[in-house]
Amino acid sequence: MEHPFAITLEVGTSHANHTGTWRVERPIYVDRLPPCNDACPAGENIQRWLYHAESGDYEAAWRQLIEENPLPAIMGRICYHPCETACNRAQLDEAVGINAVERFLGDLAIEKGWAFDSPKRETQQRVLVVGAGPSGLAAAYHLRRLGHHVSLADSAQKPGGMMRYGIPAYRLPRAVLDAEIERIFALGVEWIANHRVDDVLAEREQGRFNAVYLAVGAQLGRRIDVPAGDSARIVDALSLLRSVEEDRPVLLGRRVAVYGGGNTAMDAARTARRLGATETVIVYRRTDKEMPAEREELEQALSEGITTRWLSTVDSIEADHLVIEKVVLEDGHVVPTGEFEQLPADALVLALGQDSDLSVVQGAEHITVRKGVVEVGPSMMTGEAGIFAGGDAVPSERTATVAIGHAKRAARAIDDYLAGRTRPVGERHGLASFERLNTWYYDDAPRSRRPELAAARRVDTFAEVIGGLNAGTALFEARRCLSCGNCFECDNCFGVCPDNAVIKLSDRETEAAGGRRYAFNYDYCKGCGVCVEECPCGAIDLVPEAN
Repeated sequence: MEHPFAITLEVGTSHANHTGTWRVERPIYVDRLPPCNDACPAGENIQRWLYHAESGDYEAAWRQLIEENPLPAIMGRICYHPCETACNRAQLDEAVGINAVERFLGDLAIEKGWAFDSPKRETQQRVLVVGAGPSGLAAAYHLRRLGHHVSLADSAQKPGGMMRYGIPAYRLPRAVLDAEIERIFALGVEWIANHRVDDVLAEREQGRFNAVYLAVGAQLGRRIDVPAGDSARIVDALSLLRSVEEDRPVLLGRRVAVYGGGNTAMDAARTARRLGATETVIVYRRTDKEMPAEREELEQALSEGITTRWLSTVDSIEADHLVIEKVVLEDGHVVPTGEFEQLPADALVLALGQDSDLSVVQGAEHITVRKGVVEVGPSMMTGEAGIFAGGDAVPSERTATVAIGHAKRAARAIDDYLAGRTRPVGERHGLASFERLNTWYYDDAPRSRRPELAAARRVDTFAEVIGGLNAGTALFEARRCLSCGNCFECDNCFGVCPDNAVIKLSDRETEAAGGRRYAFNYDYCKGCGVCVEECPCGAIDLVPEAN
């Protein structure tokens, strides 16, 4: 199989060595999918923007990043970074601090006043986005950049959805949230506040919208019937968090119990401490190994003095205590034991999960709602032509990063729908596994740590707990990237080839080769494989020689 950019050099009038007549394998340059890119729900080209960051060109890195994610300063704070879990460097020492570098770039863009590029065209097509959470904001951004007129409607007074009304300020400062949202509105997105969409079909017709994207989120707290005394105080976690954002905090008392094991439960418990609770306990019916909350969220809560009662359920509540029942796990199922005890508590906060309010689609007979979510196809379109949905309202993992990924996919699909075209499915490169790397080229480089506010100073303030990297540590962290599966022009292959069969291309040749700076001269190459063995990032394969 002839490589498309193979080079044959001639000396005089004849080929130099004609090694192809006896070579059984030949090297070719390949592109592999980095595991960080593969794991990112938002579809970011992480390796590419890290490449720019490690050269110190932070604006180029930011502009590459925002091709997929318009909220890097926000996501650098609230994303649970599955990219780092997948990072190959974790098998060498520690994963690259991708999330920390993303936050640095986002914060720097706010500081420098970098703006999004204006749309290159105007299509005159009108799109309604319902819901101003992460998915709705990202969809509005992508659709506006594609040249469509976008109206973003939300029942709240301020945009942000659960990022504003469900994530406390100590995790996401409101100045950061507002700055990144304002940048989206500056593109020309129309903001419609305090507007509840009750019937999506009627709204589309009345507003003469050509398409609709539903990003209504999950803002209804689940409740259970807990027998309660007359003076018992019960509040759901979302109401508690929203009341703090609206500067009308709920009075909880000195001793607070939070029932649940998710990230919202951690936020509610930590918020209760900041509202004056001296004793806050999380009650959960399983153990910390089964709880859905991210490990780092639990660790932050424990560091702030919050305690836990695992394998427990709430039986009832009185004015000054809960009655909890011990349970055991049998084959993964919670089994009551009949053993009860009292737990002092002035209030119970329910953090048992959230549901979406899907009354907006009740009148749309072609839109299917199953198990509390809207069914969509691969393009994120519902059963009703021209109406798309994403984020927490569709079957998926419920994170802001997933919601942003849905938005990008839906925006591109809406653009195709409005243009009457079908987008071809792109080729997916093979994964760049750790086994492909030659890690002897990489020195140990301890991961840069983000500063944290001392635990003793946290519990009486909503100041941000986790700090950011500075320019020096961000640069160091970006340079820890191994460039898995893709050439970063280290010149190793050029330097180690014993037959001078690796050619460094000119700028013109590089452009013709799709950006690659090297090619093989197969008249010199003997197929020894030294280049493969010495490539740090696994960007060269040996393939069988064509007969």
